[in-house]
Amino acid sequence: MGRTAASTLTKAGRSKAKASAPDSDPFELAGRLRLSVTRLARILRHQDAGTLAPTLSAALATVDREGPLTLGDLAQREHVAPPSITKAVDKLAGMGFVERRADETDRRVAQVHITAAGHRHVMQNRSRRTAWLATRLQDLPEADLARLAAAADVLERLVQHSAEPPTDRSTGRRP
Repeated sequence: MGRTAASTLTKAGRSKAKASAPDSDPFELAGRLRLSVTRLARILRHQDAGTLAPTLSAALATVDREGPLTLGDLAQREHVAPPSITKAVDKLAGMGFVERRADETDRRVAQVHITAAGHRHVMQNRSRRTAWLATRLQDLPEADLARLAAAADVLERLVQHSAEPPTDRSTGRRP
């Protein structure tokens, strides 16, 4: 949870959270999730083939999954500044993983397309990461697998709405 989001909670909300069980305290849970997700992401990155930086790997995977995209759209999806995504795309293009093409309707706009080599790279990394994680999951009891499946649904919703400002719980509106 970012500093801004944490500061928007009212004193009453913090008191209510402290009074609740430790498992349902949003701040304690946020800390545990952040640490676990960060560590898991780091471990999964170690399964990658090659030495792409995390920003490059994430941008390449986004273009593969959602492309072709304009640089602006890609920057927005990756939550980075446009100059940063321009540098990332330049590096990926230099490696032969993506190419820029003029938009068919507006020749001033460039679309980022994944190449066959880029797609192969993404698929190899995705396969390695999935295989590593599946191997670990096979050792878990069914009850833990069911809990993780439910948690995955919640995490997917959190990530899906990450670009939207948080909702004010007292009004149900976004600031």
